[in-house]
Amino acid sequence: MIVKTRLFKMTFILLLVMSCSNDIALDTENKQIDDILERAYQEMMTQKAKPDPVDVPKTNAKKVYVHYMPWFYNLEHDGFWGQHWTMTNKDPNIVDDNGKREIASHYYPLIGPYSSNDDDLQEYHMLLMKLSGIDGVIFDWYSSRDVNDYLALKNSTESFITEIEDVGVEFAIMYEDKTVQYSTTQKVDSSSVAAAVQDLQYIQGTYFTSDNYIKINDSELLFLFGPNYITDPLDWDIIVPQLDSAPHFVSLWETSDILGEYAGGEFSWVDINHMVTLNNYYDYSVQNNIQTIGGAYPGFDDFYYEGGWRQNTDDDWVIPNSGTEVLNATLELSDSYLVEFIQLITWNDYGEGTVLEPTDEFGFSFLEEIQSYTGVPYTFDDLQLPYDLYLLRKKYKGDNRLQTILDRVYQAIFTLDLNHAKKLLDTIKAKYNTPDS
Repeated sequence: MIVKTRLFKMTFILLLVMSCSNDIALDTENKQIDDILERAYQEMMTQKAKPDPVDVPKTNAKKVYVHYMPWFYNLEHDGFWGQHWTMTNKDPNIVDDNGKREIASHYYPLIGPYSSNDDDLQEYHMLLMKLSGIDGVIFDWYSSRDVNDYLALKNSTESFITEIEDVGVEFAIMYEDKTVQYSTTQKVDSSSVAAAVQDLQYIQGTYFTSDNYIKINDSELLFLFGPNYITDPLDWDIIVPQLDSAPHFVSLWETSDILGEYAGGEFSWVDINHMVTLNNYYDYSVQNNIQTIGGAYPGFDDFYYEGGWRQNTDDDWVIPNSGTEVLNATLELSDSYLVEFIQLITWNDYGEGTVLEPTDEFGFSFLEEIQSYTGVPYTFDDLQLPYDLYLLRKKYKGDNRLQTILDRVYQAIFTLDLNHAKKLLDTIKAKYNTPDS
């Protein structure tokens, strides 16, 4: 009996010691977590200026830019759902059993339908591009005038510039000249040249002044999605001299003649005949000595009929993604010709289904293929960092102290201190019991 009592006491003492040891270890671990987060917080609070971005190392020297749509609006950030999520017959307020909102697209963004004006979204997209080896963004841009939704798109574009300069990517404007026919909500043909001058002067005064604006031979690069409205070369002879200096114009395939002496090259796009059209166009550009920007895309599957923007299926056509095969094929084809650089088509045109950003359907696979093409030393795990940052931004949006610490994560990523970014994110997850995404 005495032996059993002693054994019980010894067992009890051992368990007590183990329990105390566990408590001490837990306290030590918690203190380490708190110390790491406090240090990050104090770094931000005492920071005098943002750090400069660090250039991404790439084994492929060819520049890669991505076409970007800044036209999305959501209820949480903007107070309404924009037409590019709804078209005429979709309601994102309807949520299915899997938590997905009803949107006008065959594809669903990994982070859900977002607002282009959201700072969190902008840093997420710019960081993903940087870690994929994408050198810059080509913004689809309509006009400086308050007509239709043109002013909203202009303002959305300008809201990106801070993040662009933070992260260290470049940008350019893709001007849609068809918009000049609208001075009000009605067509006014006589004012089209004046409207183009107004728009191009605005582009020159607002965007060309940024150090991050893309230049070709010391001239600012200006894309034209066309020209498909101002098609008389004499009109361009009136328009361009009214600018401070002539930009380096690059127009849609087989339109150089319209720009005359101001033509600086052309870019390819997506066509129903896919690789046949691309091959034929690249051959045409060689035969006519046209500087060409190659086009690469993941597929094409528009939602215009399903979303009520087209009344019949006569003009419907699809280029199936086949995983990443279409993207790889169009990238490889562009390498067979002397294209000046690559335009990826597109980052986020959900209406036409040319979407490269992470989606539920394809995950990060397109960006992983782009990483392989550009030759950056980064992987899927690195792409996960901006995604985790975005999710934590949203989950704890009311925690100002944590948002400041997440600012430190953002800086660690754009300065390519990825180990530190991961350490901070893992520490935050441990502190807040947040599971891995």
